[in-house]
Amino acid sequence: MEPEIQKKLYGHHLLLYDGVCGLCNGLTKFVLPRDKRDIFRFASLQSQFAQDVLKRYGRDASDLDTFYAVSNYGLPEEAIKERADAALFVLDQLGGIYSLSRIYRLLPLSLLNRVYDLVAKNRYKMFGKYETCLLPNATYANKFIDV
Repeated sequence: MEPEIQKKLYGHHLLLYDGVCGLCNGLTKFVLPRDKRDIFRFASLQSQFAQDVLKRYGRDASDLDTFYAVSNYGLPEEAIKERADAALFVLDQLGGIYSLSRIYRLLPLSLLNRVYDLVAKNRYKMFGKYETCLLPNATYANKFIDV
């Protein structure tokens, strides 16, 4: 990996999302202005970078129905989270009112993932699909590893 990318990522949380999904792009647009601690970085699942990261974890990057969060990138405690677990992790890390999402941790993850899967299966119908990955706003371009 290029030293510039390593520096950009080291210790941050990496969000891997479907770059052509309206819901996923909405998620990035939600997180970006709320990331007051500058802890998140982003890469689309369609990128070579995301494919390489997911391969390290034995995950299939062609499964665009799954949202991933890689916490503490490059640190010994680095870990991958997916689906509902990843979404709740993001909300918790944003802090403030979003930390109230911890209440959902009382529910079984299998139930939360079933709800996640239902939304994921219908997300293009509900939220639209783009022809190509959207490019980040210039204000946030440094937070994107690969689109």
